Amino acid sequence: MSDDNVKRCFKVFKMKGSTLDTISCFLAELIGTGILVFLGCMGCVKSDLFPNNHLQMVLNFGFAVLIAIQCFGCVSGSHFNPAVTVAAYIYDLVSWHMALLYFVAQLLGAFIGYGLLITLIPDSVKGIGAGLCVTLPHPQISSPQAFGIEFTATAILIIVCCGVWDPRNAKHHDSVAIRFGLAVACLACAAGPFTGASMNPARSFAPALWNKNFDSHWIYWLAPLSGAAVTAIAYKAVFRREVVEAQVTSDEKLRQLEDVQLS
Repeated sequence: MSDDNVKRCFKVFKMKGSTLDTISCFLAELIGTGILVFLGCMGCVKSDLFPNNHLQMVLNFGFAVLIAIQCFGCVSGSHFNPAVTVAAYIYDLVSWHMALLYFVAQLLGAFIGYGLLITLIPDSVKGIGAGLCVTLPHPQISSPQAFGIEFTATAILIIVCCGVWDPRNAKHHDSVAIRFGLAVACLACAAGPFTGASMNPARSFAPALWNKNFDSHWIYWLAPLSGAAVTAIAYKAVFRREVVEAQVTSDEKLRQLEDVQLS
């Protein structure tokens, strides 16, 4: 076989950079959401044999978010949440077809992560309550109240996202994973006893599907998605500012040099 034929054969199997980037983003969102659901819901196991408390649960979820973002933040932007993807689309960070790809990856990743979890843990803790990690409003909380709590908690989370995405904050991304982890832990600590503090349709969807329990499930889709959309639109309109880099002329550079005291 000639060299030209060999080169043509290799070209057949060579993917374009954009295609590889798309696959990488899909896998990052899938694996990252799987990590989030697997570790987060594992930390919610509570029984006589496996004692747990609310503070431990919320810190565990925050740390799970931290790990997932640290792993894949540089690949896909580490959304791991359809509500965050909606906000990113409104904020002009992803196109509509990439947002759709993210949705599929997040739901599939959550499904796989939760499936792996219930495969590995003892049977005695799988069916506790309505099902391990199934998000439901507290019996004393009405549906409108639960909707309001999830809407508001997600809105605060999206404000954190928009603050990170703000062009003025572009040079301060070193501790993003820690910031988001602590933000999720705080929101879960506050809203958890009332609604489970999902703020993430994918995180609620997987346990509901595996346990076949969709009671009040609409709240955990409609509230986060609408909260994310409203907040992103408002932040973009009111607070976002573009950074305009000042152009320094040659004369200004010369004056700056003259101002420097030489030793």
